[in-house]
Amino acid sequence: MLYRFLFSALFVFAACETAEMRETPGDDPINPEPSVTTIMPLGASRVDGARPIYESYRFELWKDLIDGGWSFDYIGTRDDEANYPAYNSQSFDVDHEGRGGWTSGQIRQNLNGWLQQAGSPDIVLFSSPGGNDALQNLPYQDAMENINAIIDLLQANNPEVIIIIEQMAPGRTDFMNAELTSYFNQLREDIAGLATAQSTSSSPILIVDMATGFTDSLLADDVHYNEAGAIFVADRYYAILEEILSQD
Repeated sequence: MLYRFLFSALFVFAACETAEMRETPGDDPINPEPSVTTIMPLGASRVDGARPIYESYRFELWKDLIDGGWSFDYIGTRDDEANYPAYNSQSFDVDHEGRGGWTSGQIRQNLNGWLQQAGSPDIVLFSSPGGNDALQNLPYQDAMENINAIIDLLQANNPEVIIIIEQMAPGRTDFMNAELTSYFNQLREDIAGLATAQSTSSSPILIVDMATGFTDSLLADDVHYNEAGAIFVADRYYAILEEILSQD
């Protein structure tokens, strides 16, 4: 995968550089502070959450990252005002970029402003792209154009950004009519092609499959996660993030 090649190349370069710069015997070694990886959760209500009515995956993923010992910071212009318990004596990082009900076009129109306020993320978690477009019966091609443009904006802002984009989980079985099912299935196929087409050597786009294995038992309502659903989604994000961060 592209991100493995990217991080492998960086590792080789770093190893050579370290060997050339190694201090002579007796010198004190240099111990730089570990870098902080900035992560932007981007999307709509599945990012935003509405605790205790339904859950965002962000809290469960944050706990996974804490348990992994990673140095990271959620960034975004939105604050989560819900109540979350402390975990390992730490308070939940509430920053994110999720807005309930927003379409891909609205996200596209506002993204540059958010990036200017929040800063450039190292990693973006792009949740349920086009989901609200489907729910609002907006044209499919417009959604795909907006998703492509959002990725272009992220890469222009940071040419080395890593984007993890969802093949999104479906809604409840009795809610997913034939039209919605077709829309979601087509999005999943086209997201795979988009990731290949828009990845660069410095900015890989990685797919996370939230659809396979997702069941009605993971939903609080027609489309939003309950706690078990939030854990399901968080764990799938973490499996990719753990591999990325371990190679940093």
